[in-house]
Amino acid sequence: MFKKLLSTKPLFDFEDISLLLLRLTFGGLMILNHGLKKWDKLMAGGEIKFGDPLGVGAELSLQLTVFGEVICSLLLIFGLLTRFAAIPAIITMLVAAFIVHGSDPFGDKEMALLYLIPYVILFVKGGGKYSVDNYIFKK
Repeated sequence: MFKKLLSTKPLFDFEDISLLLLRLTFGGLMILNHGLKKWDKLMAGGEIKFGDPLGVGAELSLQLTVFGEVICSLLLIFGLLTRFAAIPAIITMLVAAFIVHGSDPFGDKEMALLYLIPYVILFVKGGGKYSVDNYIFKK
């Protein structure tokens, strides 16, 4: 057993379950901890006070962020259009880490970078066996 623990080979085929866990965990956490607050701000009406890191205006910046953090996270949770949904999520985290928090200490960038990695993995690997994509686009 000790030899198996030191091996670089997987103990069992866990890839599809790992992708499911990534989708559920990071999609869900993004919506609950970040996206819903911005969604509420967008839906509240009135003057929108939000950063404009790309120079497109506060309202469009908020709309793009809500799209990346809420809509794309929902798509990722279900594994629907996984690779396409990962792209705006990746861009949102890159903007957060390197533009919004560009001059801040590393600790302020850390959260965006921690979300960025699983989104990149989902872009590269896709939604996996336990995704809507698999059922729709199954060969």
